[in-house]
Amino acid sequence: MTPEQIAGMIDHTLLSAVSTESEIIRICGEAKQYGFATVCVNPFWVPLASRELAGSTVGLTTVIGFPLGASRTESKAAEAADAIQAGATEIDMVLNVGALKSGLVAAVKRDIEAVVSVCKGKALVKVIIETCYLSDEEKQQASLLCKEAGADFVKTSTGFGTGGATVEDIALIRHVVGPDMGIKASGGVRDLEIARKLIQAGATRLGASSSIAIVTGGVGQGY
Repeated sequence: MTPEQIAGMIDHTLLSAVSTESEIIRICGEAKQYGFATVCVNPFWVPLASRELAGSTVGLTTVIGFPLGASRTESKAAEAADAIQAGATEIDMVLNVGALKSGLVAAVKRDIEAVVSVCKGKALVKVIIETCYLSDEEKQQASLLCKEAGADFVKTSTGFGTGGATVEDIALIRHVVGPDMGIKASGGVRDLEIARKLIQAGATRLGASSSIAIVTGGVGQGY
């Protein structure tokens, strides 16, 4: 794939706790310039990003239950509804990892379903399963729950855990969810070579703060 084609698969991301207004405006401008799929920002910045992206083809992603996934289901659903009202077009929610590891499978599925229900017809839903904390069996289980609950994408990582996307995890998730569901590789995607390998393994979206480096042949240092 060409860098231009890959640009259209990237969620240009800025999720730092110290992100400033001027930085949000900057990444929105970069997303429009390079043709990135979306800008991904924390919920507080959604209204600003929505205004900055108005009239462009760039979507607006925000994160829900971030970064731990341990919020109550009702809070996640309310947060997603508020974000959509403020202008978000895509919702990246964090799976309740602790509940999954406790065997509370029904609760995890309900958690996803609640957000999917709020977003139906209004925004895409990507579920961050935080692969760095899961065994291969748990990754498979989490991916299947995302599919069964009606999510649009499985996403690998928050970027705040102990590791990010790997080719092996993308291939595993693709095997579980089949050919039609979206997969977002995030965390550690810092250059064009890595991006191409992840796409070849089955990723259909990339989350990165090194987006410009990826599409210009450089090597980024961020998320």
